[in-house]
Formats: sequence, C-alpha cells, structure tokens
Amino acid sequence: MLSSSYVGPPPVRPFVVLALLWAFLTVAACGGSGPSMGPPSMGGGLVVPPQDHVFLVVLENHSFSQVIGSPSMPYLNSLAVQHGLATNYFANAHPSIGNYFMLTVGAVETVDDNFSGTITDNNIVRALTASGKTWKAYLESVPSQGYLGGDVGLYLKHHNPFAYLSDVVSSSAQAANLVPLSQFSADLAANKLPNFVYIKPNAENDAHSCPGGALTCPDADLLSAADAWLKNNIDPLITSPAFGNSLLIITFDESTLSDVGNIGGHVATVVVGPRVRPGFRSITMHQHQDTLRSMLQALQVSNMPNAAATANSMGEFFH
Repeated sequence: MLSSSYVGPPPVRPFVVLALLWAFLTVAACGGSGPSMGPPSMGGGLVVPPQDHVFLVVLENHSFSQVIGSPSMPYLNSLAVQHGLATNYFANAHPSIGNYFMLTVGAVETVDDNFSGTITDNNIVRALTASGKTWKAYLESVPSQGYLGGDVGLYLKHHNPFAYLSDVVSSSAQAANLVPLSQFSADLAANKLPNFVYIKPNAENDAHSCPGGALTCPDADLLSAADAWLKNNIDPLITSPAFGNSLLIITFDESTLSDVGNIGGHVATVVVGPRVRPGFRSITMHQHQDTLRSMLQALQVSNMPNAAATANSMGEFFH
C-alpha cells in the first residue's frame, strides 16, 4: 500500500500514448480497422444507456502500464481489445480504502485501511434501494453471508466497502446481500442476479497478495493469478444469455507506480457489454467517481452520491 496526498488531475502521460499504439496494433493485427477514440470533452455530455444489470469487479495495486499489454494477463487484455478501454483513468487516493469508498460513496472518506467506523454519507446502496433496484456483493472467502466483521484469512474487509455503510450495518436485510462468491454461479444459472452486482476476488486472486501464501513472488505471478480468476469467474458471465443487456466494469483500486501528480495512480479500466463500442479507446480523464455515476446512470438511478453528482459520465463508451 502507498501513502500520498490528493492532488489535482494529471495530464495524459507518455505511456498512455504507448498503450494506445499497442491497442491500435493489436486490433489491426486481428483484422480490425484500429480502435476508435473519443475526444477529451466527450465523456461529460453523454449518458450511459439503460442496462438491466451492472457488474463491478475491482482488482488491486497495479498501474495501467503493468497491466495493458502484459503477457501475464491475456484474458483481461482480450477484453480490453474487444470492448472498451479507459486509457486516461486515475485512481483517487492511496492506500486502497479511499478508492473503494469513492466507487460506492463518491467520497474518499478515509485513507486508513484499518478504519473500523461506519459511513453515514449518501451511498450506492441508499441510491439503489430508494430507486427500487436490487444489489448484492459476491465476496470470495467471506466467512459467511451477512458478515460485517474484520479480516479473516484471504478476506480483507477494506476491499468490501459495503460492510462499512450505515445502510448495511443497521439492516439485517441489507447485510444479507453480502454473500460468498460461490453463490454467484448459482444465481447466474437461475437467472436471479440483482440489478447491481459487486464481485470481489480474495487477496490472492485480485493481484494483491502472492498466490499460494508465498510472502514474495514475481509480479507476473500476481497478475497471472488475477487473470486466471477473471477467466474462470467472469467469462461464464459474459458468455451467458443472462448477461444480455448488461454492463461490466473491471478496474483497479490504485497503482503501485509513482508518477508526479498521480493522485492514486494511472490504472486500467475495461468496460464490457453488448452496447459498448467495440475496440473503443477513451482518452477522457476518468476517475472512480465517474464509474459510480455511470453505473447509477446505467440503472436509471437519479440519486448521485457526493462527487458522483458532478462527475463525468462514461457515456462515450456506448453506441
């Protein structure tokens, strides 16, 4: 984990240009005409089209340049080439927890991964519930349904922002929406997925910790484990008829590389869905509050918590 103070939006980095070139060459090699790119001003004025389901997957602690084009993540890179890729996306803070709150509350709230309090601010659960939308968090290695306690084994509480929200903490019915990942395949097969779905791998499968319990390992091992997890758990979703009119966003909480003015670092964010423009490459500056706004727009929820109220929509990604 890194520590840093919040600073203003950074410019497009040189390695973004290299990533764009890589994307162009990859698509061209597959017989395409190259990726389309939206102008920087495009994201603010467009709206994400209505979706039946929105899925969010958050991986850990890697920079855009470590992920995009990496031979250790062939599956994620295939999604980036085929669907949408945000090439100028920056996390909001260091360490992890502030980014998870920005994705769900629209505010950093704290930069203490050991935070044990309750968040009472407006948040995604409140917004969804008030709009009559359903939600569920599928959490790998969580001890039990409705678990609100601290870290246990490979389950890390600060990677599950829903366990801090007053709307969940104070309601057994809402807490029951925190379920083990094993329930996801059953809900998918039964066509019982909620409108909003948060899917969280455990610490060895989200590129946070070395697989197999090793204390140290090559970075390629972290990425390979996360990519294999995505292939095994997310590909069945994308290829299922239940995906239908749905949106999937895969992002990283923060970067581990240091850049001047990097906020929480330059991270890879991939946008997948039938209505996403194939091979689209966004050069618009985006952050986690933009993802929060876009997910709620997709579900036709008008309540935009905190920074989501003034964030950029990611509508440019869609037909």
